[in-house]
Amino acid sequence: MARFFYKAVNQAGGHITGTIEAADRKSAVADLTGNEQFVIELREEAQAPTVSGGEKAAVDLAKFVRFGSRRISSKDILAMTTQLSTALRAGLPLLNGLELICEQQHKAVMKEALIELAKSVSSGQSLSEAMAKHDNTFSPLYLSMIRVGETGGMLDETTTQLAEILSRDEKIKTNMKNAAAYPIFVLCLGLVSVVIILTTILPKIIRTIGGGFAALPLPTRMLLRLSGFTRGVFTTVLGWIVIVLIVAGLYYLIKWTKTKGRLKWDSFKLKIPLLGSVLRTIAVGRFARTLGALTKGGVTILEALSVVRDTLGNELLGREIDAVAEKVKSGESLAAPLDESGYFPPLLVQITSIGEQTGKLDELLLNAADTFDAEADSVISRFMAIFPAILILLLALVIGFIIAATLLPIVMMGVGTGTL
Repeated sequence: MARFFYKAVNQAGGHITGTIEAADRKSAVADLTGNEQFVIELREEAQAPTVSGGEKAAVDLAKFVRFGSRRISSKDILAMTTQLSTALRAGLPLLNGLELICEQQHKAVMKEALIELAKSVSSGQSLSEAMAKHDNTFSPLYLSMIRVGETGGMLDETTTQLAEILSRDEKIKTNMKNAAAYPIFVLCLGLVSVVIILTTILPKIIRTIGGGFAALPLPTRMLLRLSGFTRGVFTTVLGWIVIVLIVAGLYYLIKWTKTKGRLKWDSFKLKIPLLGSVLRTIAVGRFARTLGALTKGGVTILEALSVVRDTLGNELLGREIDAVAEKVKSGESLAAPLDESGYFPPLLVQITSIGEQTGKLDELLLNAADTFDAEADSVISRFMAIFPAILILLLALVIGFIIAATLLPIVMMGVGTGTL
């Protein structure tokens, strides 16, 4: 038996606090509900975990979210969530589960993070309250799911759903990275090859051709101008200043796309052929799975939408969700504004409409999420099959132009000599 501290509201509307002994959180909630007390907060009372001398200091998770081995990655969070889900489903109390996971950790930053969470829980805070202090590590979706699980006494179920959602996101990121590795390698190799040809090989070939610059064909003159500019960039002070300015410009452009220009950049990405379809399909799958999981846990539609909008990975789609939420708040159904936005597929709109009518929105969305995820996998596979081919074709055109511009004056010189 475990002892739980609770805050509840009775039928008269009065607030009640106290402790109750029960086998688990679900039993505690059931007992209190049977006594006509409606739980608003429930946390387990437990002893503080034992830690060694090097682990006694409080650990701020924010300082570990950095590069290298001192960074808590999405894979670390996924592994922790999966282990916590397994421990809770096995019947272990929350604090014991955190301690057990901590003992199994080999990564120092995760070990220290779990010690901090265990300390907060043992001091009387709920897990969601402990995690909320570190919102740079745990996403709004993560915190909402944990809070839902604690309130409803079904933390084991919500951590299982969280693990599935995080696993799906991690799979998509891994597939995208693996598929993009080859195109990026080809692009870098092609750029290096072009620079070497323009700065080293081309000038030597052109020197052997007489007749002066004006007598050369237009493609060759264009290539020589580009060659002179490229060599100047790497061999003069002014050239290095240009490089620094370009790097600074790229840095501020990237920064702009993540801050003030995020809406415009995300809107542009959705309009790119092939890529826009990939991003939209992934976002739809996330929308269905996340909204389904939250509503299944008892979160209201409006609260769920506020969390979902930050999981889509696109500010334009997030703004559309905000507009949908405003219409739902004014009394409209969820399906109608989704259809009006034009950014969500008819299948999702239809499923949402049926779910609202039958009262099975969560179940239908979670089932549909598998379909949308399968479609996303298919779209990603098609995109990553076509993208390298397009990239190689563009590089072939560039190299072909360089070769043609280099050989054209030699051919013309040979033709002229043969005529004489």
